[in-house]
Amino acid sequence: MPRHNSPTTYGSVAKSFHWLTALLILSAIPLGIIANNVAHGITTGVAATEADIARAYLLFSLHKTIGVSVFFVALARIFWALSQTKPGLLNGNHKAEALAAETVHWLLYGSLVVVPLSGWIHHAATTGFAPIWWPFGQNLPFVPKEEHLAELTGTLHYILQWVLIGALLLHIAGAVKHHVIDGDATLRRMLPGQTDAHPTQKQPGHFLPFIAALAIWAAAMGGGAYLGWFPQSHTVETIELAEIEPLEISETNEDVASPTDETTTENSWQVQDGSLNIVVSQSGSDVTGGFADWAAAIAYSETADDTGKHGSVDVEINIASLSLGAVTDQAMAADYFNVGTFPTAQFVADLVAEGEQMIARGTLTIRDQSVPVDIPFTLKIDGDIATAAGELSVDRRDFNIGKGVSDEGTLGFGVSIQFNLTATRG
Repeated sequence: MPRHNSPTTYGSVAKSFHWLTALLILSAIPLGIIANNVAHGITTGVAATEADIARAYLLFSLHKTIGVSVFFVALARIFWALSQTKPGLLNGNHKAEALAAETVHWLLYGSLVVVPLSGWIHHAATTGFAPIWWPFGQNLPFVPKEEHLAELTGTLHYILQWVLIGALLLHIAGAVKHHVIDGDATLRRMLPGQTDAHPTQKQPGHFLPFIAALAIWAAAMGGGAYLGWFPQSHTVETIELAEIEPLEISETNEDVASPTDETTTENSWQVQDGSLNIVVSQSGSDVTGGFADWAAAIAYSETADDTGKHGSVDVEINIASLSLGAVTDQAMAADYFNVGTFPTAQFVADLVAEGEQMIARGTLTIRDQSVPVDIPFTLKIDGDIATAAGELSVDRRDFNIGKGVSDEGTLGFGVSIQFNLTATRG
């Protein structure tokens, strides 16, 4: 059997690409659907055991790895097809059927590129969960880790996959129709071996089928937009700390006179900018997330008081404002932060100095657990502007987070809490 196409039959290379693509896509689609169902069970709490999470990782990694393979195989198949003679249709004289067949071919070729590509971009823009199994990393050039982009490409992937599935079903139905009802060689000439079949003199051309395929893609995305599936455009939210009432910080030593308003203003600091992030390990990969809504009441003096304290800090965190990539919903579930019952976390501490090192020594409360912690941090004061940054490692098990996941390879025990902020005096 020749490697190259002829006007009457397909060569061995084209046939190999065809059946390899079929094998990959018929594996990727059910894997993706099953993985989504398992993940939905985890986020809703229906199925959230360690085995369920491991199964979701496995299925999603299989789906993504096969999807990337589909993308590269599809590109190679397209480049090969462009260099080859395309055998004509055997029913080109049936205008409507021939136009429909060519439209489906355009939908298949286009979908085999845009569906895996949209999924790949979604993966690269999302933080964490189920890596692609290959040695080339998980990121893409010019694709930032950005939640809105991840939501957009995730929606595109979902919509366009149904276009691909529809085109695939029509393609299979057409091949069966040609083989069973028409009795022609349309299917046989794509099977192993050499089957020559002379196409009809009249052929549908490419322009109208291409326009029809574009219209179908546009209609699918327009329908998704009409149903509200696409994420709404948004601007980055900033915390207007001026609107947050400072928490009252009172002296516990009764022998010390109450500070004057001037002293209180001098020692109080208002956060103007900053970030509060966490880093967790899932399946051996670090996943970074951040809280968008938190407030800190800070009192600090460069001079320590009689007890050695330089001041105090009281931080309140809105747990629901956490963005943790693909596992955000899972993190909110009852086995984890249980945000419905425990919507906030709090850190209350004294600010003390040990040598050159500043330490926030206090209590961190998450869910129903309060744990004493020390957070070393750097502090730089320039006039009335202060910058501070620190990091703390905690064990999630101390706060009853993820109790059902005892395998550290699936979900690491250690969680890094990182902050940096800029504050102004008074």
